[in-house]
Amino acid sequence: MVDIAYRTADVDGLKVFYREAGAPDAPTLVLLHGFPSASHMFRELIPLLADRFHVVAPDLPGFGMSDMPARGDFDYTFEHITDVIDRLTEVLGLDRFALYVFDYGAPVGFRIATRHPERISAIISQNGNAYEEGLSEGWNPVQAYWKEPSAANREAIRKLVQPETTVWQYTHGVPDETRVSPDGYGLDNSYLTRSGADEIQLDLFLDYATNVALYPRFQEYFRTSRPRLMAVWGKNDPFFLPAGAEAFKRDIPDADVRFLDTGHFALETHVDEIATAIREFLAPQ
Repeated sequence: MVDIAYRTADVDGLKVFYREAGAPDAPTLVLLHGFPSASHMFRELIPLLADRFHVVAPDLPGFGMSDMPARGDFDYTFEHITDVIDRLTEVLGLDRFALYVFDYGAPVGFRIATRHPERISAIISQNGNAYEEGLSEGWNPVQAYWKEPSAANREAIRKLVQPETTVWQYTHGVPDETRVSPDGYGLDNSYLTRSGADEIQLDLFLDYATNVALYPRFQEYFRTSRPRLMAVWGKNDPFFLPAGAEAFKRDIPDADVRFLDTGHFALETHVDEIATAIREFLAPQ
C-alpha cells in the first residue's frame, strides 16, 4: 500500500489542494492536470511512482478541491494560474523537480519552466501541446472565439462544458470504452456543475490564445535549455494531434516520443505503460 497524503497549502491567501506521496528526499515529480479535470486524474499513476519519486499533484485554482474564487475576485488567466502554482512550489520547498504536464497543465508547466529553467530536471508531456501543428480542427470554434470574443461565439463553445462532452473527451479514440472508468468523468462533471464553474472555464478557453502566442517562447526554451523531454501521447486525441508530439524533436532532437493507441485521457487506459515509461525515462543516468 502506498501512503498518499491529501493536503492543502495556503498560497498567498488561496487554498490549493494537492496530493503527495513518496519520500520527501526522493527526486520530485510535479503532476499538472488538464481540463476539466483535477489531480484525481493521477489517482492510479501516483501509487506506481511513489516508491521512487516524491510526487506532488496539485489542483489548479478553480479546479477540483482548490479554491474557486468568484470571477470578480480572481483573474482566471493561464498567467495567473501559473503564478499560483509557481508560488506553490516555493511554499512547498520544491527547489528542483521534473514536470508531468497534460492538456492545460502543459502551458502552466512550460511557463514555469521558461521562468526557472534551472529548477526543471525533466519534462514528461502527455498530450500537452506546444506547437501549432498539434492543434486539431476541434479547436476551430474556440479559435473563432479568440478572433471575435462575442457573446454569440462564447455561447457556441458552451457545449464544451456540458456533461456529454466530458464523457466524449474520455472515451473518444479509445478502442475499448469499457476500460474507461466512469469515476473520472463523473467527478469532473460534478465540479463543472458548481455555480460559476462554466463561466470560469469559458474565460479560460478565451485566454488559451495566450498559450498559443507563447509557443515560440516555449520552443526557444526547448532549444536553448534542452531539458530532458519525453512526449507520451494518446495518438487518437481529438484535440492535440500526434504532429504536436513529433514537433518536440525539432527543438530537442533527442526527445523521447512515444504513442499509445488511445485518446486524450491516456492514463485512463494506459496507466501501467505510462508509469513504466516514466520510470525508464527518469532512471538515473
